[in-house]
Amino acid sequence: MDTTAPEDSEKAPPMAPLSPLREPPTTKRGARTRAALVQAARTVFERDGYLDTRLVDIAKEARCATGSFYTYFANKEEVLAAVLLEAQEDMLHPGVGRVQGTDDPYAVLEASNRAYLEAYKRNAKLMRLLEQVAQVEPVFREFRSRRTDAFIRRNARGIADLQARGVADREVDPMMASRALSGMVSVMAYNAFALGERQEEGTPVDFEELVSTVTRLWANALRFPGHR
Repeated sequence: MDTTAPEDSEKAPPMAPLSPLREPPTTKRGARTRAALVQAARTVFERDGYLDTRLVDIAKEARCATGSFYTYFANKEEVLAAVLLEAQEDMLHPGVGRVQGTDDPYAVLEASNRAYLEAYKRNAKLMRLLEQVAQVEPVFREFRSRRTDAFIRRNARGIADLQARGVADREVDPMMASRALSGMVSVMAYNAFALGERQEEGTPVDFEELVSTVTRLWANALRFPGHR
């Protein structure tokens, strides 16, 4: 779950390291070609995995010459960064402070978890790819670690705010609680959507049950009123 407040949204860490990316093309034709390459790269990365993806396959999927690829990207690392940045708007789901229409902390928590899990499900193949590339590319591994830490700190601020309002248990450390609870939801999302984890009867994990379970565990762990 992401407990981002509205004023924090601009501070959200990007989905990929920015340093490898070149300046975007200035012509409409160049912009179209680059966009086609980014879309094609996502298709090929998700289909073949990072290690088995070839630049020639990306160019073929984009229906352009292989030489055109090098006009916009130097290697797989650069085009993957572009793919992740394209997806970041979808992955920056509403957080607790951005859910409107209710003051009920449990309802807000549930809405935030739902938004996170919906975004994760839509981008499950890409999230699985990011886990894979983090194991083989140090720049993405370091980036993933920084991004995870940033979201944990943001969730910790959200927990501290709940504590100040008398909603959450004031005896737990916000940062430690955030690491435990954020990690729980992230791993459950990865197992359910990226790995396709099955329930005992062999059926996919029920989405509504997943939302309900992680929300109740958050609320119970923080000792929300009525959930103690």
